[in-house]
Amino acid sequence: HGTAIMGGWGRGSRAVLRGIALLSGRAFPAPAGAPAGAMAAGARWTSPGMFGGGAHCRRGFAATAPAADDDHGSEENNVRNFAIIAHVDHGKTTLLDTLMRQANQDVSTERLMDNRDLERERGITISSKYTSFDYKGTTFNAVDTPGHADFGGEVERVLDMVDGCLLLVDCIEGPMAQTKFVLGKALRKGLRPIVVLNKVDRPAVTERGCAEVESKLFDLFAAMGACDEQLDFAVVYASARAGVCSDDLATAREMCRRRESTGAGDMSALLDALRERTPPPPGSRADPFRLLVSMIEHDPFVGRLVTGRVASGEVKVGDRVKALTAAAAGGAARETGRVTKLFTSRGGVRHPLDRAAAGDVVSVAGLSGATVTDTVCDAAVSDPLPATPVDPPTLRMTFGVNDSSLGGREGKSLTGRQIWDRLVAEAETNVALRVLQRADGGGDRFEVQGRGELHLGVLIETMRREKFELSISPPAVLFRQCETTGRRLEPVEELTCEVEETHSGGVIEAVVQRKGEMTDMAIGAGEGGRTRMTFTCPSRGLIGFRQVFINETRGTGTLTRAFHGYEPYRGAMDRVRKGAIVSVATGVTTAYALGQLEARGTLFVGPKTEVYEGMIIGEHSREETIEVNPCKEKKLTNMRASGADEQVRLTPPRLMSLEEAIGYVQADELIEVTPTAIRLRKAELNSSMRKSNARKAAKSAD
Repeated sequence: HGTAIMGGWGRGSRAVLRGIALLSGRAFPAPAGAPAGAMAAGARWTSPGMFGGGAHCRRGFAATAPAADDDHGSEENNVRNFAIIAHVDHGKTTLLDTLMRQANQDVSTERLMDNRDLERERGITISSKYTSFDYKGTTFNAVDTPGHADFGGEVERVLDMVDGCLLLVDCIEGPMAQTKFVLGKALRKGLRPIVVLNKVDRPAVTERGCAEVESKLFDLFAAMGACDEQLDFAVVYASARAGVCSDDLATAREMCRRRESTGAGDMSALLDALRERTPPPPGSRADPFRLLVSMIEHDPFVGRLVTGRVASGEVKVGDRVKALTAAAAGGAARETGRVTKLFTSRGGVRHPLDRAAAGDVVSVAGLSGATVTDTVCDAAVSDPLPATPVDPPTLRMTFGVNDSSLGGREGKSLTGRQIWDRLVAEAETNVALRVLQRADGGGDRFEVQGRGELHLGVLIETMRREKFELSISPPAVLFRQCETTGRRLEPVEELTCEVEETHSGGVIEAVVQRKGEMTDMAIGAGEGGRTRMTFTCPSRGLIGFRQVFINETRGTGTLTRAFHGYEPYRGAMDRVRKGAIVSVATGVTTAYALGQLEARGTLFVGPKTEVYEGMIIGEHSREETIEVNPCKEKKLTNMRASGADEQVRLTPPRLMSLEEAIGYVQADELIEVTPTAIRLRKAELNSSMRKSNARKAAKSAD
């Protein structure tokens, strides 16, 4: 067959023809005037003033793309940087483990990228990590991102490192609330997602169900303003746990069945799709060195490590570099230093490098002050790289010194200075976190702003394990004011619940009580025929809602939340918690006293527990707060009893986790956090002072 390839000057027609010749194993004929043998397969000839369209054909034919002034073009084209984004528990980390095994990487444990203790305990990804692996001559730099909206700052900061992404979706559940959150970030960055429908090995998976999920994804892409290229997404069917994938559902399910007998998986279809549809990183090695900092780590041997993708140029150990602040901060020089070490990550382990070039994702040691959004660059560069702005926090809490009667007995870091230094260090690496000094804190109280209860709860739990003692205030939302109307705006979240049909009424009532509004309800749409309900609800109403949801559904429901936006203030909420039982004595609780108090409500402490004045030891069955003495002992007399003393049998106390305590406390209460205990207390411990303050508040209100 005869085919003509037509194109304007410098449009790449010769490179296309040469690529076809190379793929067919034939030699490309040299034009008149070319050196003898110049156009043999794999060679390159360049005429004066003509570049053969290498820049235009780089994505299609990596092996033939280099131009005369770009000696490393083929190496640049052999790098693909991508992120894995998905809803919570849709299999991101498992998929990345499987891809590394496919590339013959040593994966010693499951969920290798979840290397923090809290991540393994909770089964979620908290912080973004990256790793590199090679497949068919291509180096893949993969970034594992959190799926929970509270850690959205981790997603935002690493999207500057990648040129493509995998959107992982459960083939039965379909796109969920947090799928929309992370997908919106990727689409706004101009990334072209490759959709992976995961968990096709489940018995309930059908071709019709997968088609419906694909239709929902297309509608979701369109609703978020995706361009034509983004709407033309590729779909791969996979089972990350079984280690198989295919572009055909029936083939993928057959591979799952064969995997059970043979034990051999194959993820080549996904890796091939990544190599073909993810563009190579931009930037030239001939330009000056520049790197946008996206992560910060600390190594006990080499000190501070800044991680990011090399945007242009090359860097090697010993080069002199400087750090520029972001353009929003003025773009001034922060510090100057020398590169002491270069690292990449393979299989979760750092590997030293001698040099790195445009497109590589590396960690650089040698700068002590560079932080996230800074540009590490050659000394001659004066303009910083553009950095993606991070969404502002929606929730605030006050961290302070533990001043209770039991303070200082269990922890090692107790002072305000130690707490402040730790919070500042956390804010450097956690870009969604803000730390402020309180004007009325006296150096012992600090305002910490974050994305949600889980975001701040992870920080508190981490500090607790580091032997800190803290007093934590209840969370409060951060309001905004509309610039045009002047109305007060509040953060609103999208709430998705899957419950049994018999529990739907109680859940709806609980959400409406918190100023929530139902936007969708589908009976039988959830897993196992459960009812799926979607609400929009103010963030302040969802504080502490998870425990209420568990009680309403008897622990059988699933609940997901994602930030929806700022909307007009929906008004005051009714009281949703009953009164507290507060101790007026300091000492050790007795079974005798607790036995008499048990009928008054639910107790949080058992016998032989140390308590102090102002400590909350239970929840009253009514709305008012009562003060009791849980340390009272039975008086002994010399009178002989007519019968044996009645044995006290106590119901086991309700023990609160940190997340439950954060959602439980009210405005006049605090959470006491120590390495071994979590206690609830009144902000003012003295009973007389609490009553006096209440009288003054009532008088001022009148």
